[in-house]
Amino acid sequence: MNTLKEIKTTVLTTLVLLIVCCAIYPVFVFGAGQLLFPDKADGSIVYDAGGKPIASTLLGQQFSADKYFNPRPSSAGNGYDSTQSGGSNLGALSQTLHDNVKQRVADYRKANNLSDTQLVPADAVTASGSGLDPHISVKNALLQLPRVAKARSMTEAGLKALMQKCTDGPDFGILGDAGVNIVKLNLALDGKYK
Repeated sequence: MNTLKEIKTTVLTTLVLLIVCCAIYPVFVFGAGQLLFPDKADGSIVYDAGGKPIASTLLGQQFSADKYFNPRPSSAGNGYDSTQSGGSNLGALSQTLHDNVKQRVADYRKANNLSDTQLVPADAVTASGSGLDPHISVKNALLQLPRVAKARSMTEAGLKALMQKCTDGPDFGILGDAGVNIVKLNLALDGKYK
C-alpha cells in the first residue's frame, strides 16, 4: 500500500512540475518579454525598407570598406558565423596568436593612417570570447573616425555625433565600459537604422 501511495505522489508531483516548468513558466516569461521589451525579446532585428531582415544589433557583422567602421576580429567560423560562436582558444604564449595580433596591428595602422608608434586598442586586434560582439571601444571608433569621415565626405564632428548616438553606456551605469555598436552605426550611416 505504501509503495502505491509513493508512486501516486511521485507521478502527481512530476505532472505538476511538468505543467508549471514546461508550460506556465515559459508562457509567462515569453509574455513578459513581449510586453516589457518586445524589440529585445524578438532579437533586436533591423529590417530594410522592404521589410526584409538585414541584421541584428546584438550580433556583429563583417564591414571592411573604408566607409564603414571595422568590427573586432572574429574567430566564429568564417567571421561572425553565429552557428560557430566561439573564440580562437589560443593561449597567451601561442606563436600563432602573437603573429595574428602583430599582423592585425600593422593592418589597422595602415588602414587608419596611424604612425608606427601609435598605440592600437586591444579590441581592434583581438576577438571577443564569442566572436560575435557588435561593440568596439570608443577609442577604437575614434581612431577609425577620420578614415570613415573622409570616405563618406562627412565632417568628423557630424560623424562623432552619430557615433555617440550609437554608443551604449556601461551596464547598469557602472559595469564595464561604454561601447560603440558598429552594426547600428554602420547601418545608420547607410540610412538603414534610426
